[in-house]
Amino acid sequence: MLAARLIDNIWATRKADSLNGLKFMLAEIIGGSASGQQLIVIDNIGAGIGDRVIISTGSAARKMLDNDSIPVDAAVVGIIDEDCNFG
Repeated sequence: MLAARLIDNIWATRKADSLNGLKFMLAEIIGGSASGQQLIVIDNIGAGIGDRVIISTGSAARKMLDNDSIPVDAAVVGIIDEDCNFG
């Protein structure tokens, strides 16, 4: 899992049918050696721009969507409430 900050929405008018109805967001990793890297994530829990979140990647991200065959590699699994020192 990764800690990240959501920095923007991503709009995709053309995508795989299985992705219709999902909310895409741009996240920037905070803390650790990957700090500053950006990735596109699915937000299925209602986080918003500026929120610090926990991101799960790979097959664990697909489990968040209850669909192992969906072409998703990263999903928001939690919103960080407490002030933490991620750098």
